[in-house]
Order: sequence, then structure tokens, then C-alpha cells
Amino acid sequence: MPDVKVKKILDDPELYIIRVDDDRIRYFEATWDIPEGITYNAYLMKLDGATVLFDLSKGEYTELFMGALKKLVNPEEITHVIIHHTEPDHTGALPAFLEANGYRAKLIGTSFAKRFLEGFYGEKVVENFYTIKDGEEMNIGGKTFRFITVPWLHWPDTMITYVVEDKLIFSCDAGGGYGIPETIDDSDEEVVQRYLPHVTKYIVTVIGHYHKYIVQNIKKLKRLGIVGEARMILPGHGLIWRKNPMRIFEHYEAVGAGKTTKGKVLVIYDSMYGFVERRMNIVLDELRKHGLKPVAYKFTDKEAPAVSDILGEVPDSEAIIIGASTYEAEIHPRIRYTLYEIVDKTNYEKPVLIVGAFGWAGVAGKKIETLITRSKFDHVDTVESRGMPRPEDEERLREGVRKLVAWLS
Repeated sequence: MPDVKVKKILDDPELYIIRVDDDRIRYFEATWDIPEGITYNAYLMKLDGATVLFDLSKGEYTELFMGALKKLVNPEEITHVIIHHTEPDHTGALPAFLEANGYRAKLIGTSFAKRFLEGFYGEKVVENFYTIKDGEEMNIGGKTFRFITVPWLHWPDTMITYVVEDKLIFSCDAGGGYGIPETIDDSDEEVVQRYLPHVTKYIVTVIGHYHKYIVQNIKKLKRLGIVGEARMILPGHGLIWRKNPMRIFEHYEAVGAGKTTKGKVLVIYDSMYGFVERRMNIVLDELRKHGLKPVAYKFTDKEAPAVSDILGEVPDSEAIIIGASTYEAEIHPRIRYTLYEIVDKTNYEKPVLIVGAFGWAGVAGKKIETLITRSKFDHVDTVESRGMPRPEDEERLREGVRKLVAWLS
């Protein structure tokens, strides 16, 4: 059941988190399987002569969010609302808030944010909107707020806020992750270890199409000296990073760059009647003989893994092996969709071995080759044959794996 957590984070400045825990969601953006759920984090800062709200919550949880907000402050007393990213999981409650606020608050965001909010919620919402320039500073309640644009993390409207005196980064989607952590922050290492795979999955599925901008924007923040000196990073989803603020951006940077785990090979395949699976068992055996650590996902008549989970495995894999049936003169539908998303969301320079099986005509292998050669991935070999694998097929499969191993050496 969805819940809301309200907790004071700091005494000076007086800062609170309002975290809506959404355990009802199943498919983020109506696409990505997230049985782990997600949180929507908003923050409230009380200053001398000003009260600032950083982002809001999903429209579906407006009543829950507004009830929590009213326990902290009369909405009419909020003077500024900082909109880091206009996606409705962070702004859905905005129209109701502005009604309760009497439209007194000044909204602050990028020019794209103003345009998007007007499109989502109408002209009245942006009547008191202030458009920032990249790097602009504003004094609010005796504090210096610096606004820094980080476009394509993951919309063109995205920015972060840096409160200079207190070294606080409010980062919205950048630094976020799926999951509903048991704690508010990173103080418990066991919680962090359970949470980080959900962060990887989030980065790949939500920002993956623009993953090169992760590296670019973190470099920008480093050049500005902000990341290294940050006291705390406060994202719009998941954990607050206060024990080790650098850790979350280091994780983002590693995923954005496709930093690998030594020996990890991602193996993905379909098998309708066991023919592809027989081949992949040979492949897995050969991988293990060479000391590699395969991570396998298979689509069969009894299981269908979440594509979002598969995508989360790609960034740190050294190589990928794809096994596919030819299905109606095409790539098997499950593999075809998975491949499309891999090429779109996790387009890294990694070697790929293709394995195929067919009944009367082999098509899947060539079609996968075409997809791979049009991407950043490197095609190592294609081993495709009819029906069950014969001894000569087994040797070709083992040789394909040896070529992959040589590629990694």
C-alpha cells in the first residue's frame, strides 16, 4: 500500500524530505517492470523569510503528498517551488498545490520546463514562472541557490540546484533509482548494496538512451567543483546520499561509461522446443572452461524474464552472447524486442557472439548481425545451424566462444 514518509534531514538549514513510497506501480513509464517499486522524493526548506519546495509528487498521490506537506507548513507560506524536471511523477501534484498556495509561489526552472508545464497543466500554472540561465545564482532567504542545467538527464528540461553555503545538491532524476529502500539515506551499507542494482536498472531504462550525457554532465559538475565538495546529494527517487555523496555519481558515471566487471558475460536466448537451449548449454560450458562468469536469461515456454532486468546487466558485462530461433522468417519476437532495447538503451562497445537455430531456413542470425553492425557493439561471430546441434555444430559453437575469449584478452 502506498505510504508517505516525512523526516527532518537537517536542522540548519531546516530541511525535510517528503517521500511517497509507491509499491502499487508495476511498470514505470508504462514499460519497465519494477516489482521493487519506486519513491517520489520532494524536499522542503524553511529559511528566513522564505520557504522553498523542491519538486512535488505524482498526480495519483496528490492527496497523500498534500496531507504530508500541510503537516510541515501552510501551503500559502511556500514562496518558491523549484522544478528540476517536469515529468509528471515529480510535478503531477503541482496544480493542486498551486490552488492551495493561492498561486503565490514563484516557480523556478528552465525554459523547457516552462514550456512543458504549460503543455501538461495549462497556462495558469506558469503565470508566476521564472526562467533560469545555466549557472545563474539567486539569493533566497539568505542562501545562495545556483542553478545548473544538465540536459538529457533525462529530458531537455533537467537542471540541478546547488545551495552554496550548505553544499547541498538537489538532483531530481540524476542520482535516483528504483526501489523503496528501508532507510532514507545511505547510512546502512546493507541497504545500499541491495539498492544499487535497482539504480543500475533505473539508469539504463530511464536515461540509457542518453547515457553519453551522464558522463558529460558529471564532468561538467566536476569542473565546477560541485560534486567533490557536496555535503549531500538529494535525488528525486530513492536514497539520499550523505555518508558518501560521491558514491552515487561515481556509480552513474561507471554505468554511463559501461565500466565492466572482469569475466562477466551476459547470455540471452529464447528456446521454444529446446534446440537453442542445447546450443547455449554448450556455450555456457565453454565459457566456464575459460574461467568466465556467465549470467544467463532465457525465454522459454515456462519463463520470460523482465527486459528491464536484462538491460540492467548490460553495462558492466564484458561481452554478450545472443541465442535466437528463426521465427516466421524473423528473429524470435522476445529476442527481437530485447535486442531493440539493448541497442537503444545500452549501446556500448562490447563484443557480441550470435548463436542461432532454425527449422527450414536460417534468418535470425543475419538479422541480428545487421542490428549489431549498425550499433557500437562489435560482431565477433555467428554460429547458426538447423535442428538439433550435431558434433560439427558443437565444435563451431566452442570455436565461437574461443573467438570471443580471444577478443577479451
